[in-house]
Amino acid sequence: MVKSSISEMKRYRNGEIWDFEHEVAVAANRPVILGLDGGTTSTVCICMPIMPFSEALPDPLPVLARAVAGCSNHNSVGETAARETLEQVMADALSKSGSNRSAVRAVCLAVSGVNHPTDQQRILTWLRDIFPSQVKLYVRNDAVAALACGTMGKLHGCVLIAGTGTIAYGFTEDGREARAAGAGPVLGDWGSGYGIAAQALTAVIRAHDGRGPHTMLTSTILQTLGLSSADELIGWTYADPSWARIAALVPVVVSCAEAGDEVANKMLKEAVQELALSVKAVVQRLGLCGADGKNYFPLVMVGGVLEANQRWDIGKEVVNFISKDYPGALPIRPKVEPAVGAALLALNEFMKECVKEAYRR
Repeated sequence: MVKSSISEMKRYRNGEIWDFEHEVAVAANRPVILGLDGGTTSTVCICMPIMPFSEALPDPLPVLARAVAGCSNHNSVGETAARETLEQVMADALSKSGSNRSAVRAVCLAVSGVNHPTDQQRILTWLRDIFPSQVKLYVRNDAVAALACGTMGKLHGCVLIAGTGTIAYGFTEDGREARAAGAGPVLGDWGSGYGIAAQALTAVIRAHDGRGPHTMLTSTILQTLGLSSADELIGWTYADPSWARIAALVPVVVSCAEAGDEVANKMLKEAVQELALSVKAVVQRLGLCGADGKNYFPLVMVGGVLEANQRWDIGKEVVNFISKDYPGALPIRPKVEPAVGAALLALNEFMKECVKEAYRR
């Protein structure tokens, strides 16, 4: 039965990815869901069992397998490479869990670069060629999974992601949604890891040629990269201008700011303002704060730039900035990763559809 259903599935051009299915003995009566979080830096896929519908989720959540791959943002690596990464990471998660596509009931694929219904439809069409027709498929921006990992699958509130890139995304309980930023570095992901680090590189060049003030960033960045002069920095930058490679310099900027460098300190203050403005724009458009601006709403904080691991705490400063106008903002630092949030979204949507189908009978 399993072999016949697998053989009937269309297979994407990398059919060998699924060769393991002919050898897997699928655990009986164990339907699963897949949740994917695909970003500019990495892609994570979580395989979880279908859980009985209840008010309280088990703690810890039952994760059957976790797989990791590289970038799956089609704007960064191209559509073919992005699809190959997504398909491989799903196959790896199913293989590790001792499952195959016949066991899958729902998939939520949350990836950066999904900014328009045409993006969603293109990916849905591709996914439909991979999975059996009865599998429920959901495609969202990766910010949606980030919100869900903080609210444990409930789409309400606002999430701020600040990693390699940045975006603010919000949902109301009646289903309205809005976003701010997230248009990529060319269109101004100010406050992101890439945005901060690119400004730092620019500051080094400006200081070197006399257009800008002296900054500790020069010696610190050159030492970090093993370069001897600012002239060499130009070659380093354009040899591989990938977003994640540039963004990896953010800790250097933070350390310089902590050491008293005014140029670095100004960059971080501006980044805080930009990140806070993104959240405020979403909150205002959706009215999450209520008519008096004091309603409570979840504010999920995700991404390496916002992690509280330094004295110059960007995340804390962003919250302070937002709370001045919206005292009802409830900061949440998720205890589970966004891929788990995507899996919980898939579970919630699957359960809703099951309830609807039961009422129709």
